[in-house]
Amino acid sequence: MRVLFAAAELAPVIRVGGLAEAAGGLVSKLREMGVDVDVVLPDYGGIELANEKKESITVPGWAGPMWARTGSHATAGKLTLLGSRQLEKPSPYVDQSGEAWPDNDLRFMQFSAAIAAHRDATEPDVVHLNDYHSAAAIAMGVEPAPTVLTIHTLGYQGVAPARWLKQIERGAEDFAWYGQINPLAGAINQADRVIAVSPNYSQEILREESGMGMHNLLAAKGDNLVGILNGIDAYDWNPATDRSIAEPFDADSVEKRDASRSLLLDIAGWEGKDAIVGVVTRLVDQKGIDLLLGTVPYLSGLPARIFILGSGLERLADPLHAAVATSPDRVYFHDGYDLDLAHRIFAGSDMYAMPSRFEPCGLAQMQAMRYGSVPVVTPVGGLVDTVLDADDSRKGTGFVARGLSEAGLVDALHRACRARKNRQRWAGIQSRGMRHDWSWEAPADRHLQLYREIAR
Repeated sequence: MRVLFAAAELAPVIRVGGLAEAAGGLVSKLREMGVDVDVVLPDYGGIELANEKKESITVPGWAGPMWARTGSHATAGKLTLLGSRQLEKPSPYVDQSGEAWPDNDLRFMQFSAAIAAHRDATEPDVVHLNDYHSAAAIAMGVEPAPTVLTIHTLGYQGVAPARWLKQIERGAEDFAWYGQINPLAGAINQADRVIAVSPNYSQEILREESGMGMHNLLAAKGDNLVGILNGIDAYDWNPATDRSIAEPFDADSVEKRDASRSLLLDIAGWEGKDAIVGVVTRLVDQKGIDLLLGTVPYLSGLPARIFILGSGLERLADPLHAAVATSPDRVYFHDGYDLDLAHRIFAGSDMYAMPSRFEPCGLAQMQAMRYGSVPVVTPVGGLVDTVLDADDSRKGTGFVARGLSEAGLVDALHRACRARKNRQRWAGIQSRGMRHDWSWEAPADRHLQLYREIAR
């Protein structure tokens, strides 16, 4: 089977958030299973390919000129990069201040037009689109193909001025959205299958309060809307072989985590045995940075400290810097993105906080559990599917806030700190999370089943 897989990012080539990790993990596992996956990404510039072949792409005049670079990436294998002068940027979506590039509507409509041209030229059995960046491709080009759309988040829909409706070649009415164009809505309307990235999220988005205006549209898909939990790359996220951490370990040698814990203490300039709560996040409103900051006055009483790695909006980074200035013994903040440090936080933190206001799937909580860091999460999306509260079940793997609030998060942290005092109980919580299979094996198999259902 040949699958054209289009996304705006894919780890390890282009990595911004969960989309990259999910796309990279799924593609890798599908290829292991023998699926011929043609990966198509935007050419943001600076991506080196071996045996590269570059040629122009025939796209509508408004989108051109565009090109395709095809070759082999050192770690991701065969790629096709679709490019234009506008798509080339130092970061995929935002400028240095965290604000969206002003021409993102043009950039990702161009990308969609190029995907459609590539699809028409290669005639895959199935097209798999991801989020709004590639969504308009379903209604462009010569001939539609069986199409799967994955919604990694409804938080970004690509809404843009209505003038873009003129560039939709089939079913422009499906893309019309309150006097504007909504690429994600159009693709939901036209896709043969729509995937939400966790079972719980697939139900949440049918409700008005969490459907972000699309609950009725999604409800109309009926059984063609499915929830499939993402996995994590079991090779990249393996504490037994991880060269980024202070000392490798596994579920049978958890005591070796102490070396990574000591490293975090050294980085932050801390001493003592107070719980270290790790956070690796994008600084966007979705991630509940305000809820996290609300816990700071209570940290000394838990007792706990928060070690944060994050990048994104300056207006969210500024209060984190302020928290460090006022509570340096309780808060550490590394402003930026550092993959090695992320691995070290998972390996060395006692707990991992994920106070998301909504979280379609979430990968960090699975990565944390894989590394023995006990997750403390809010009761939303995929966090509900993956973290079982240890106070509610003997099979618990973490702590789930009893409400989406500062008080709920503080209570969950308090319960986690209390559990940590019981070494035997804490070891059991860690062990269950570490031994669970969080890999892409089962999710990839479910994707392949969907492809077979609709393939031409």
